[in-house]
Amino acid sequence: MEFGLFNSLHMPKRVTGGGPPDTEHQRLRAEIDLVCAADRVGFKYTWATEHHFLEEYSHLSSNESFLAYLAGVTERIHLGSGIFNITPPVNHPARIAERAAMLDHLSNGRFELGMGRGSSSTEQQGFGITDPALTREMFDEVVAELPKMWREGLYQHEGRFFSLPPRNVLPKPYTDPHPPLWVAAGNPATFEKAARMGLGVLCFGHGTPDELAPLIEVYKKNIEKAEPVGGYVNNNVMVTSQMMCLPDGARARETALDMSMSRLQSLVYRYLDTFPKPKHVPDWPELLPEVTPDLLELAITNGYVIVGDPEECARSVQSYVDIGADQLVFGVLSSALTRELAIESVETFGRHVLPRFDTDPVHSTTRQRQAQVGGA
Repeated sequence: MEFGLFNSLHMPKRVTGGGPPDTEHQRLRAEIDLVCAADRVGFKYTWATEHHFLEEYSHLSSNESFLAYLAGVTERIHLGSGIFNITPPVNHPARIAERAAMLDHLSNGRFELGMGRGSSSTEQQGFGITDPALTREMFDEVVAELPKMWREGLYQHEGRFFSLPPRNVLPKPYTDPHPPLWVAAGNPATFEKAARMGLGVLCFGHGTPDELAPLIEVYKKNIEKAEPVGGYVNNNVMVTSQMMCLPDGARARETALDMSMSRLQSLVYRYLDTFPKPKHVPDWPELLPEVTPDLLELAITNGYVIVGDPEECARSVQSYVDIGADQLVFGVLSSALTRELAIESVETFGRHVLPRFDTDPVHSTTRQRQAQVGGA
């Protein structure tokens, strides 16, 4: 099991309300400091989202700039786009290929390309996409073309959603033949599709290990039959969760209850409206009720969140190992946590929990690529 962070530049109202005009800037710097702390204590990945126009939920619109900065202030941690939106109205595919290759160079081969098609009508309509169903077809056209753009020589394409006359897309990647490829997925059909294409899965869906197990099983059964769209198979399932790990389990619980997790969930359903909304979720601006101590304890028991002292957190992590997940990622600042508490939690986890599960100094994606392709 490997571990990572999820960066979204979440701006909860209790952080911004009544604050100084540079609160957004301070929150961005907190994300950077957290990644640097994770790098020091052995976290292998950080994933930076791309969202547009989603007030409070995520202000990280230019994640390629964020990741480029991180490349210069970190040493070992891999830097992933979680995701780049590869639908042509949002980002021209040639620009995706260029950005990925440049980030690969700037990070000395530590960049990983996570891709997706967006899940918010606020974003899609802002870029002129009026039919969300079309984004699936857009993704399918683009994903197979990116590896072709990274090959030596001229590339050209005449398609339904984008075209490019003969052009040499530059620079070429630093990593041979290209960075690892991932796709955001949340349902059985997408897990199966990702496996058959040889892509790693970024699972941003919310669920307990028991609920995620069937999805991972579908993926692992189909990855053996992969016909990769890229130069190699990335056999990996990443799962996102929330984590608060402190030496004192009672303090960890008290802190978790004050992270405004329910407001975040309400914002998820407000903006990610191309997903079905459960019946128990009220219409915005009405919020889901805040988590009670009993509900938090149930979430810990079911593995829905990783909260407690290091021993308790290790037991929760084991439940993800048992279902075959390859990477566990924490949206530590996708909450109302302060920079100091977020760093304390990451450092505690990194020093006392992470070494029990991740004993290989080589990143899984690097190891797989080298085994299939060779090279450094």
